[in-house]
Amino acid sequence: MYKIIPSPGTDNKEWSDIEKKIELVRPFAKTIHIDVIDGDFAPNTTFADPLPFAKYTKDMLFEVHFMVREPIKHLQFWADAGFRRFIGQVEKMSDQEEFVARAQLLGEVVLALDKQTPVDGIHVPLDDLDGLLVMTIQAGFSGQKFEEALLEKVKTLRSRTELPIEVDGGMNDETILVASAAGATRFVATSFLFNLETPEKQYHLLQKQLELLQK
Repeated sequence: MYKIIPSPGTDNKEWSDIEKKIELVRPFAKTIHIDVIDGDFAPNTTFADPLPFAKYTKDMLFEVHFMVREPIKHLQFWADAGFRRFIGQVEKMSDQEEFVARAQLLGEVVLALDKQTPVDGIHVPLDDLDGLLVMTIQAGFSGQKFEEALLEKVKTLRSRTELPIEVDGGMNDETILVASAAGATRFVATSFLFNLETPEKQYHLLQKQLELLQK
């Protein structure tokens, strides 16, 4: 039910930075979350060439999180590189129905809400989606502090659907418990994995926290 999803984060400018982090988590992670920011949606930019990822996407599930203007324009490029879950921020998406329809042809489709966006910012039926993502920080830079108040959106969405709900931002061994209690089932982890100890040790610490909830 619960899934921890490592992410290299949004501070990577070179493929080598991302690949190093993928290599660190690939022995134990089942899914990897890749952020794409265009400098328009948020002030920073990320490495945005999907092609190098193809050497890894055959062995595990890769999801791409589009924090860009008109994410539909990017779908095919990332699908061609083997990505199979597509997460689109709604804020600069002009046609949610078209994005969802196109993404469904390529894999799983998830709509995401940034800090300031209410749950009613999703304009398509939830049954048309494979999941939801709620930012628990302001979309952009990695390393921001978790904002618990944003979990109210998770609670509201959980009252409306049984879909997987992913949270992204500030996940650690304490905040993951709060997020899961609100109804989240997928947890994107970046700084907690890569900035402390070793990623595998930190990953298993998060796993143990979630296992306690399932007992």
